[in-house]
Amino acid sequence: MTTLPKLPCFLNGDYTDLANAKISVMDRGFIFGDGVYEVVPVYGSRLFRFNEHMARLERSLAQVRIANPMARVEWQALAERLIADYAQSVGITPQSSDQLVYIQVTRGVAMRDHVMPSDVSPTVFVMTNAMKPPSAGQREQGVACVTADDFRWEKAHIKSVSLLGSVLARQISFDAGAVETIMFRHGYLSEAAASNVWVVKNGTVFGVPKDNLVLEGIRYGLIESICRAQGISFELRRIPRQELLEADEVILSSATKEVLAVTTLDGKPVGAGRPGGVYQRLFAGYQAAIAQTKVDAG
Repeated sequence: MTTLPKLPCFLNGDYTDLANAKISVMDRGFIFGDGVYEVVPVYGSRLFRFNEHMARLERSLAQVRIANPMARVEWQALAERLIADYAQSVGITPQSSDQLVYIQVTRGVAMRDHVMPSDVSPTVFVMTNAMKPPSAGQREQGVACVTADDFRWEKAHIKSVSLLGSVLARQISFDAGAVETIMFRHGYLSEAAASNVWVVKNGTVFGVPKDNLVLEGIRYGLIESICRAQGISFELRRIPRQELLEADEVILSSATKEVLAVTTLDGKPVGAGRPGGVYQRLFAGYQAAIAQTKVDAG
């Protein structure tokens, strides 16, 4: 039996720790996966693109018809307290602590019935832990990925806690010794198990449209703004499988990966088989955005 660490968390109005946080077995998040979540990066104790993450949380809650239990200022205060509490609990200064704040809201506790109950209060759970970014070797050499058909549901734009499809997809790459599973629907790129995917061809960055088939990663807007600042062409459109396989560069983005070059796909090299020039520029722009967050909050 796994023993959870006594790290700080928040559950339904109480600040406690992971070892003592408990929910009812009748919580609809447990019974149905009926809830949504958000993950906010933290650099040097400063929340990164917090408003964008909150906007996506609000969109997800609206899509599944759960009332937002807090205003943004309340979410921010809650997160900032846990960031400080975590740093104190592990004995580090907040300024040296890069973390991930995990927020989960489920519909709440009710007797099992597929129909959404109208008289329950949402369950709110928030925790934070250390960020584990890609290693220096992964940054320098890139990572391996595999491809698969996208067998998940067609409401991928909701950041749902019902993640079994993504779990199965990620296991495909884990079993193959790869970092991610890049997926296709009906021959067109959708996304990876836990990342958005970007294709570079002839100096242009291509991404898939923001629709119900992909989760609009917070890095969508950030990568577009970095491209604009760097003078890199940027376009969203449907991307056929063959176009990805023939790309000059393939790049992953997510809260934990930031931006990360894919250099091997299904055992074959991507482009020159090493991180390319566009990736290097996007990575530099991403690090500059992180640095600016610390300056703005300082």
